Amino acid sequence: MKHVTEYRDARRVREVLDEIHRITTRPWRLMEVCGGQTHSIIRHGIDQLLPPGIDMIHGPGCPVCVTPQAIIDQAIAIAAMPDTIMVSFGDMLRVPGSHRDLFQVKAEGGDVRVVYSPLECLKIAQENPGKEVVFFGVGFETTAPANAMAVFQAKQQGIPNFSMLVSHVRVPPVLDALMSAPEVQVQGFLLAGHVCAVMGTWEYPPLVEKYRVPMVVTGFEPLDVTRGIYMAVRQLEQGRAEVENAYERVVVPQGNAPAMAIINEVFETCDREWRGIGSIPGSGWQLKPTYAAYDAAKRFPLGHVQTIESNLCHAGDVLKGVLKPNECPAFGKECTPRRPLGAPMVSSEGACAAYYNFGRFEAAPSLDTAS
Repeated sequence: MKHVTEYRDARRVREVLDEIHRITTRPWRLMEVCGGQTHSIIRHGIDQLLPPGIDMIHGPGCPVCVTPQAIIDQAIAIAAMPDTIMVSFGDMLRVPGSHRDLFQVKAEGGDVRVVYSPLECLKIAQENPGKEVVFFGVGFETTAPANAMAVFQAKQQGIPNFSMLVSHVRVPPVLDALMSAPEVQVQGFLLAGHVCAVMGTWEYPPLVEKYRVPMVVTGFEPLDVTRGIYMAVRQLEQGRAEVENAYERVVVPQGNAPAMAIINEVFETCDREWRGIGSIPGSGWQLKPTYAAYDAAKRFPLGHVQTIESNLCHAGDVLKGVLKPNECPAFGKECTPRRPLGAPMVSSEGACAAYYNFGRFEAAPSLDTAS
């Protein structure tokens, strides 16, 4: 398959890894922003093939993982209401709320459905005029255009029984927040290629200038990831800090104009709570007042939701890159995919799921003790 198999060529990946070894003269800490990149790195053992001093830090780039528990509890409460159909992407169904998850609501008789596109919800709403259809709209910039289009078309088609519970987040503000946090020590970033395919790269140069850290737009196949790491290390070794694009076959600097247009039509920026990280100014999207009729948070006034977080789960530290998943005391013990304590263990892009599924149960020795 063009643009897939050639980016999984082990020989070419080895050549790039050899070049990384050749140019590396000191330790560096790089963060891959996207959970899809995390899974590629762990699945293929890329982090274990890098020079010993290069440490890959797993960032908060899993939208399921960073959705605050209060919104998950809201979704569960709405799903349990009579004459309501809760629709979601599959990852969200097993994310634990304070007392249960959406799968449990479904098992108890709630109408909870999985779709592959939010536009499917419009058909469901038209086929069920006597029920309220709610789409759980989470994600980064990648899923925002389709979610915005669903709301836009619902208004255009006059579908009154559709609404969206929105928990959209944006990447640049969270990178700003992470770099401002004293406990986060990152010297370079691999940016999420699919986010940049939508939004372009124009938001990142100010962050590079502010923090003097390289940022490299990177894809998700093994060759994409290793090439992104090479370009970031090369910048660091040369004392440079720039935005570079290692995903040219997909990303252009100006982004996708039609996608950004529908986002700007339906959404406006807002402050957003990130699970395990806290509130970040301007880091989210919410529906504009002209689309408020389709806001499930307004249609179903639930009041204050009292959340209960597990005191054993260190998902917040994992999402900030302060802790590797297998350094969490509950990892693989109290917390497993069958009995998850936090979203990173059940999401298809969660770092904890990657470590569990690919057998990374032992914490790596520190540089001080590796000898």
